[in-house]
Order: sequence, then structure tokens, then C-alpha cells
Amino acid sequence: MTSHTLNELIAEGVRGRYILVRSDLNVPLDGSTVTDDGRIKASLPVLAKLTDAGARVLVTAHLGRPKGAPEDKYSLRPAADRLAELAGFKVTLAADTVGDAAKSAAASLQDGEALVLENVRFDARETSKDDAERGAFADELVALTGSNGAYVDDAFGAVHRKHASVYDVATRLPSYQGDLVHTEVEVLRKLTTDTQRPYVVVLGGSKVSDKLAVIANLIGKADTILVGGGMLFTFLAARGHKVASSLLEEDQIPVVQDYLKRAADAGTVFVVPTDVVVAEKFAADAAHETVAADAIEGSSFGAQGIGLDIGPDTAAAFAEQIKGARTVFWNGPMGVFEFEAFSAGTRAIAQALTETDGFTVVGGGDSAAAVRTLGFADDQFGHISTGGGASLEYLEGKELPGLSVLDR
Repeated sequence: MTSHTLNELIAEGVRGRYILVRSDLNVPLDGSTVTDDGRIKASLPVLAKLTDAGARVLVTAHLGRPKGAPEDKYSLRPAADRLAELAGFKVTLAADTVGDAAKSAAASLQDGEALVLENVRFDARETSKDDAERGAFADELVALTGSNGAYVDDAFGAVHRKHASVYDVATRLPSYQGDLVHTEVEVLRKLTTDTQRPYVVVLGGSKVSDKLAVIANLIGKADTILVGGGMLFTFLAARGHKVASSLLEEDQIPVVQDYLKRAADAGTVFVVPTDVVVAEKFAADAAHETVAADAIEGSSFGAQGIGLDIGPDTAAAFAEQIKGARTVFWNGPMGVFEFEAFSAGTRAIAQALTETDGFTVVGGGDSAAAVRTLGFADDQFGHISTGGGASLEYLEGKELPGLSVLDR
């Protein structure tokens, strides 16, 4: 089963047709200012292709997690305004999603223009577990496209959700895979099929529980798994080390111990930090020092110390592993990169990815935000995913609803 592509849709002809596009405009905001427009820029090529071909484009997207009703702080206005600034075509925002404002704005849309519908999650039916409720919302979205519409999914960051604007509309309209989604899938296939070795996976982030399924699926597939971020302390505890007041999921210690054993049997090597940066408290200006990973409680802060980054020896060792790899997948920062004092580990990983000759993938989410925050450019990496959660679920071996419905 294969998905139809955007190029196929354009070859069929789209001039004058309403094309419903699910885009990913879920960007971070500081008030009404977009602080990272990476996802908006990534959405532009598909929208430009369609408008250049004369389509009347209806854009659906979400931002944040509103509770099924309009909330000003979750309006797509800032994202739509930024899209309009970057686009070479007219972009407007409807005041609602499927109400009178959306219907009126859609009716007046001209060839080569785009209309962004307000946050789909302002309607509780978008995320409903009830098929009929989601279907009713999808019907109203589809109705905006008239009698000759089509659907393009270009929001990889949402393909793991069985939501109305992702899944249900695709069962009601001729559906196509957007270029962004297509690229993401091809990249992930390189991480799961005929992967060039050595294959190194770098995992960070706060909780090991968030990564359990992907870790389980990577054992025996990855050659080396480098462990950083808050999850490293559960790994240290699994090896019998005390971690003071660092983030620890005690209930996951037996699971991690089992993974370490399974990995040894399967030929996958877990590399756990040998030193960490321990702070007096969780704060940007906190007093801190570097200690051996097996002596965290021996720091100046004793049992109150909090590990907030991997240490320099670990960062150097991880960098060497990355530089010697042919394939690298990175998901999750190594420390609290938002605080300059605890950003060195994450910076070292990003720098190493730019210096390897291997194929590198930054797995979206916090990792993508980290590399941009630390001053790296997107084109310094092989690929920066727009969907951290979707990438992880793909690597877990799960079926992604938004992709499965496109395959026919």
C-alpha cells in the first residue's frame, strides 16, 4: 500500500479547487510573538505549490491544548500572521473553524490564496474518542471544500493522533501525502530499514518512562544508545548509584535493569554518563559543580544536589561515539539547556552531529528547539523532524493513524 503524493494531486489539476491542508503550526509563543517559526517555514513549500497551481487552500492546524473551546492564548493569529509574512501568496485567518466566519471567508477565497481556519482544537469534537463526534466535525470541515475538494496531510507532528482533521477527513476526501510528511517517513525508514552502521541513538529528556517503548524497540537494532537528560538518573540508580535529589523514577528502575540485561544479550551497548553537573537548586544562577556519576551525593550539596546536565567527560565521550557513527538519531536534550550554565552537554551533542559524516536526524520537539536556541542552523543537520512524538511512536513500531489512512 502506498500513499498518493502531492505531485500527483497537482498533476490532476487543482486550479479553482478547494484543497484542505492539515499543516503543523503548533509553534512556541511568548505572548503573541512566535519564538521559533521552524514549523511554519516547514509548512510553506506545500502551501506554495498548491497556491502557485491555482488552488484555494484551506489550512487546518492546532496550537497548544485548549479544552475544546476558544481561548485567546491558543489562537492561531500569531502563527497565521507569521505565515503571511513569509508567504508569497495571500494568507488570511478565519475567526472560527467551521462557523459562519469560516464559511464566509472560504466562499470569498480566490484562486492562489490561503485561508487559515482557527484552531481545530477549539472544537471538542476534534479530539473526541467518539467516532461519530469526530466524524461530524470532519463532515463540516469537508463541506467547506465543496464538490471537488481534496485533502493533503502535511502535519507530521500530528499523524500519530486519531483526530478529526488528521484521520477522519482523510476517509471522506481524496487524500494525499504532503511533501513534509513524505520526507519525514523516508527519513524514519532510514532509521529502521537497511540502516547504515554504526547506528548511534542519543536519548535525553526528563523521564525514562516517556522513552520506554522506543528503547525496547531499539534494543538489537541500534549499536549504541547514549543516555542523558533527566532520564540518566534512573539508569544510574538501576546500576546501584545514589542520585541525591535528581529526577528519579523509582518505579522504572526494574524496567531499566531488564533493558540493560536485554541489551547486553542483543549486542546493543548502553553508554551512561561518567560525570554530571550537580546544582544546589533548580535555577539558572544556581551554584554548581561537576562530580563523578557514582558520587553525586558527595558533591558540596549533599543529598540536596540536583543533576542538571551531563559532565564534560561524558560530553566528550558521547561526541566521539557520534563522530564515528554512520547513522545518528537524537531525541531529547542532555540537560536543562534553557539555563546557560547547564547547556554545555546539549551543545556538545549538537556540535558533534554537525561534524560527523554520517546521516543525522534531530528528533523534533525539545531537541529541535534546543539546537535553534543554542544558535545552530537547521541546514547543519541531515534532518530536523517536525514531530518528536510521531517520530518516537514510529520508532516504537506503532501504526500512526494519520499515515495509515493515507495508504490505499
